[in-house]
Amino acid sequence: MTPDFSRIPRSRLPELLQRSPKAELHIHIEGSLEPELIFELAQRNGVALPYASVAALRAAYSFTDLQSFLDLYYAGASVLQTEDDFLAMGMAYFERAAADGVVRAELFFDPQTHTVRGVPMAAVIGGLRRACQQAGSRWGISADLILCFLRHLSEDEAMQTLEQALPWRDHFIGVGLDSSERGHPPEKFARVFARCGALGLHRVAHAGEEGPAAYISGALDRLQVERIDHGVRCTEDPELVARLAAQRTPLTVCPLSNVKLRVFPSLAQHNIADLLQAGLCVTVNSDDPAYFGGYLLQNYTALFDALPQLGPVQAWQLARNSLEASFAPLEDRQRWLRQLDDLFASAA
Repeated sequence: MTPDFSRIPRSRLPELLQRSPKAELHIHIEGSLEPELIFELAQRNGVALPYASVAALRAAYSFTDLQSFLDLYYAGASVLQTEDDFLAMGMAYFERAAADGVVRAELFFDPQTHTVRGVPMAAVIGGLRRACQQAGSRWGISADLILCFLRHLSEDEAMQTLEQALPWRDHFIGVGLDSSERGHPPEKFARVFARCGALGLHRVAHAGEEGPAAYISGALDRLQVERIDHGVRCTEDPELVARLAAQRTPLTVCPLSNVKLRVFPSLAQHNIADLLQAGLCVTVNSDDPAYFGGYLLQNYTALFDALPQLGPVQAWQLARNSLEASFAPLEDRQRWLRQLDDLFASAA
């Protein structure tokens, strides 16, 4: 039963949103590369950029769709060359996450974006793993890695990437599926996801952002995923909505990203309130925050500013959903949930 937090005044929301222990479950670490760090790493590694300044690069952050974003995203990632570069990128993200009240982060990373450029898998995973470890010791953030396959490439290439990563199997907890959704249904990767399941890896997949609701069903049925990344187009299929609610399948929704990539015209027209009302396990995330205008707390606050029907009860529910949907150990999740409940109870 949902506690009665309806008496908490709306004026307390900014404080509660910031202080709530939260999990971020949909963050592409390469998408946290800010222009300043891109230029710093480019200079360090002798990489020529097609932009004269940080300001010129920021001005290029104007997208018409997912593909136009991805083109810039891959160009930015080209500055990542060494293990220390991946460490620096991870630590820059974790510093912001700590300020946003993140207690758990599950970082997506795209090894194919780097190995195709000759960057060793050891450098990618090694640097990000060190960042996760240092985030724990410095800020108390629990963090793990999720290796993502690029869906615009072939399943054979995904399988090769998995095999290349297996020497570092202990350094990542799951696999995901990202990049261009249109024309690349989940079924394309059924074999590699089955292999990952046999290895005991968690499985998640992007579906229902630019792709149709059928891609969500495909990810559930053919890839046996535990979470759906995005999933906002599930409302095209009422039976699917009922299934997601009954199974409590988490949706890792990214509000500012959805607007930036024109999935919704504005936050005021976002369907997250409807998804919550339908009983879905919706979570809030930042996706590619350097490109989409906001880290986790900014996604929360912008959403609550744009949708007046969202109040303290929904703030508590969204934070709770994120913690419950994480792949963190049970005892950690229970501790964070108690902290969340205590915070809201003290404000009631």
